[in-house]
Amino acid sequence: MSCTAPPRGPRHRAGTAKVRIVDTAPGRGKRVSLTFDDGPDPVHTPRLLDVLAAHGVPAVFFVNGEQVDRHPEVVRRIVGAGHVLGNHSTRHDDMARWPAERVEADLRETQAAIARVVPDAAVPWFRAPYGAWGGTPAVAAGLGMTSVGWRLAVTDWEPPGVDELARRLCDGVTPGAVVLLHDGGGDRSQTVDAVARVVPVLRARRWRFVLPDGDVGGIGRC
Repeated sequence: MSCTAPPRGPRHRAGTAKVRIVDTAPGRGKRVSLTFDDGPDPVHTPRLLDVLAAHGVPAVFFVNGEQVDRHPEVVRRIVGAGHVLGNHSTRHDDMARWPAERVEADLRETQAAIARVVPDAAVPWFRAPYGAWGGTPAVAAGLGMTSVGWRLAVTDWEPPGVDELARRLCDGVTPGAVVLLHDGGGDRSQTVDAVARVVPVLRARRWRFVLPDGDVGGIGRC
């Protein structure tokens, strides 16, 4: 399953602190942040990692706990390549109306799955399945994670063809945009091919690829 409705920066309160959903990477100029949901996938994620490695592009992979348990070797490769993991729940359930205790248990389950595979990997980010936030950002903040939305969703969960996905990426990207894409949850071959086509085009146009906090992670060429 895939996310469907883009959030636009709502705020929630955790105690007296405001909890913001990030959809824009900080900094000036042409900066863009690629994020991938619903993996890891044993076929499409490795292909995507090859593409990102070829161009020195960092990304956040929002993983589902069940998929982590199924494909631990792919998770290790993601982290080993210098990318960052995000918590995308255990089974991709809509948690918008869940009580905080149930949300916390689910997120901890995913954190535990990740820790079993890559014990030293940081998981600084959270994204709610379907973009159905409810009270999840406050719970995630309590677990040390920042919630990440998006400013550009190319709707790759309904694959329209590589040409159209590439067009949506090239035409839709704006400075600082966090981009929602998918490496899991279905056949993501079109997404991988579109990323492979668009990344060199954006680089030629002097776009810089960063993480949602503006950093470049462990990818040294960005």
